[in-house]
Amino acid sequence: MDQDFFAGVPQRIPFGGLDSTDPLAFKVYQPDRLVLGKRMEDHLRIAVCLWHSFNWPGSDVFGIGTFDRPWLDPRLDPMIAARAKLDAAFEFLTKLGVPYFCFHDRDVAPEGKTWSETQRTLETVVDQIAGRMDRTGLRLLWGTANLFSHPRYAAGAATNPDPEVVAVAAAQVRSMLDATKRLGGENYVLWGGREGYETLLNTDLAHEEQQLARFLAMVANYKHKIGFKGTLLIEPKPQEPTKHQYDYDVAAIRGFLERHDLAGEYRLNLEVNHATLAGHSFHHEVAAAIDGGVFGSIDANRGDPQNGWDTDQFPNSVDELSLAVYEIVRSGGFTTGGFNFDTKLRRQSLSRDDLFHAHIGGIDTLARSLLVAAALIEDGELERLRTERYVGWSGELGRSILGGNAALDLLSVRVLAGEIDPQPVSGRQEMLENVVNRAIWSVDRAEARAGASVGVAGRS
Repeated sequence: MDQDFFAGVPQRIPFGGLDSTDPLAFKVYQPDRLVLGKRMEDHLRIAVCLWHSFNWPGSDVFGIGTFDRPWLDPRLDPMIAARAKLDAAFEFLTKLGVPYFCFHDRDVAPEGKTWSETQRTLETVVDQIAGRMDRTGLRLLWGTANLFSHPRYAAGAATNPDPEVVAVAAAQVRSMLDATKRLGGENYVLWGGREGYETLLNTDLAHEEQQLARFLAMVANYKHKIGFKGTLLIEPKPQEPTKHQYDYDVAAIRGFLERHDLAGEYRLNLEVNHATLAGHSFHHEVAAAIDGGVFGSIDANRGDPQNGWDTDQFPNSVDELSLAVYEIVRSGGFTTGGFNFDTKLRRQSLSRDDLFHAHIGGIDTLARSLLVAAALIEDGELERLRTERYVGWSGELGRSILGGNAALDLLSVRVLAGEIDPQPVSGRQEMLENVVNRAIWSVDRAEARAGASVGVAGRS
């Protein structure tokens, strides 16, 4: 195997600016650029996932893998393959220049013939990851256990009808929580890839909800037992591969956590493509999580509106992302979370450097979205108009309704007496949309001016 897997990218990806013709240079993203008094890198907290980028061969339901990933050759010794995968991953992470990465246990350590063998392999590989983190300064945004790939999880993990499968899932989560703590991970994610049903004919909904709640309580208890200071995150997803999943969207999970007294233990890791599969905009899911006090982290990607499944494509639309970033920044930004690229190359993107092109484009899209969000915040028009729309609630009537001092019959008396006679007020949606477009265009203009001034300075 190559000593330097990405030899075609000899150095760290530089910043080139909008006028740069170098495809292997950032056009917008500058880690140290100050935006609203905070470094761009600290706003975005970008991570790369190891599963799609290094543990997926480029296969689909109609064909085998197309990617050049020599460590996935089944003829290789598993530990040699694991080391080669980590070498390539950390080379990529270092050259891309992002601060974080994320991984599942099975991304880095194959399952053995026995659980003891599996555990030893994971511990060995985690030690190797720790060494690479020490040498590179890279950090772990979050770890997680793969509770969906193995055939034992065909009917779910925490919601499986067999309690022995639930026990194995518990052992797997314990191992990855230990590993995440060992590596200084800032979060731990539970993604219930198969926690749902394919048919109600063999499903006891109440029983499976009880199982899931108990499992999440055990995870939270173990987190406190080992002194893990990171945040526990649940990732919503509506369906695929199952017909319906219990962690459908932000609202469903909030209700579940509150029903089972888990609201203080978990926050949410939101994925763009999962939001759209649930019939929501990503903006909606972010706003719902923030307003509900459960916002945690983001898996940045996009779907294809012509495909009804999770395509995990790299984000490329500032229009779509800027309002979600606006909600995040106006609420104070990430604490332990960040933007993880849970994204796949397209199956025909065969060159090794395609992985760089994809991440550069996605990161620049996030960076430009951040600039648009900052422009909206600095302008203040959206916030002013939103506040103005609810101004009536600061008056006597609004305060009495919210404060519980206005009974239904007393309000009725005032309406019948003609004392209350509201008139429709415009929601001004089109004007608000124009405010957003103006911010997008103003950032384009400001960047163009900055590029022109750099060019003049360079010629003088």
